[in-house]
Amino acid sequence: LFAIFAFATCGGYSGGLRLSVDCANKSESDLNIDIAFAYPFRLHQVSFDAPTCEGKRREKLSLIGDFSSSAEFFVTIAVFAFLYSLAATVVYIFFQNKYRENNRGPLIDFIVTVVFSFLWLVGSSAWAKGLSDVKIATDPDEVLLLMSACKQQSNKCLPVRSPVMSSLNTSVVFGFLNFILWAGNIWFVFKETGWHSSGQRHPPDTMEKQSSSYNQGGYNQDSYGPAGGYNQPGSYGQVGDYGQSQSYGQSGPTSFANQI
Repeated sequence: LFAIFAFATCGGYSGGLRLSVDCANKSESDLNIDIAFAYPFRLHQVSFDAPTCEGKRREKLSLIGDFSSSAEFFVTIAVFAFLYSLAATVVYIFFQNKYRENNRGPLIDFIVTVVFSFLWLVGSSAWAKGLSDVKIATDPDEVLLLMSACKQQSNKCLPVRSPVMSSLNTSVVFGFLNFILWAGNIWFVFKETGWHSSGQRHPPDTMEKQSSSYNQGGYNQDSYGPAGGYNQPGSYGQVGDYGQSQSYGQSGPTSFANQI
């Protein structure tokens, strides 16, 4: 959606300005000189006729500048970003197993995301500079300076209407928003790669240390073995006063404890 807004507000732009030249001889005046321009902003190809205020002769002028490179670069990035986002969405939904197979899908996705983040930054910066130049080249006051009639103080040259650049300003804003969006998405794509999962695993020696320390705990020791008093033969005969009598067996107190 952000990519659509970016290339739609820039690639679909068309605007214009209107100038007024009031000659000393009113019959030679032209109060409505319309100049229209549009994407890709090859302004040097935009021509218009203006009065010279010297009889009926008119001169053919054109705007100055060619800003198509930055504008077309910006729109191209936006279109390809939209197509890739659409394709990635289809893969995420319908081909999730293929995407995770051999970790190739996340790695390609990560690299493409980094590349698009860089391109959005470069393209948005270039288009912001290009738009600034377009505004200067289409400024009615600057265009009036191109007319020979406006260089004579007896003639009055006035701007009637300036071009509306709000949609182009919006395109620059969406360009930098796309950069923030794609740059922030790098982290989420990185989490899908094997690089992130391998970093989260415990080292083998750490696991072995934890396992050995657990096996050495008190639960695996035979607390009822030779160290305990219950498993020692003849303990009853040796502790109490009962062992002094020989009436419990032929072998004395020890044989009685063994019988028990």
